[in-house]
Amino acid sequence: MLARPHRLTRGDDYRMVVRRGSRCGGVRVVTSILTTSDAERAARFGFIISKQVGNAVIRNTVRRRLKAVCAELLPVVPQGTDVVIRALPASATASFAELRTDVQRCVTRLTRPVAP
Repeated sequence: MLARPHRLTRGDDYRMVVRRGSRCGGVRVVTSILTTSDAERAARFGFIISKQVGNAVIRNTVRRRLKAVCAELLPVVPQGTDVVIRALPASATASFAELRTDVQRCVTRLTRPVAP
């Protein structure tokens, strides 16, 4: 479970990350990451799971799995980073390990420093 300081809660924050952030897509999820200037703030995560994923039970299962994956990634994600994960319909039938692989691949790819 992600504690409140590690969650995106405002719609404006979601929009900013999705529009201005770097994006990495996969079969099951699309991950957007935006590094802010506030390096003292904890990394925050947000989730977008539409009705195309499935009914409420399936959507909540996917959301819980993604929250658990992000809780594991907290030490890896730099301070001041906002991450939004959009679940695609294929995530409904994905296992926890498959979701973790997709999210970890995107987060490590988007947060690694750029070589000069």
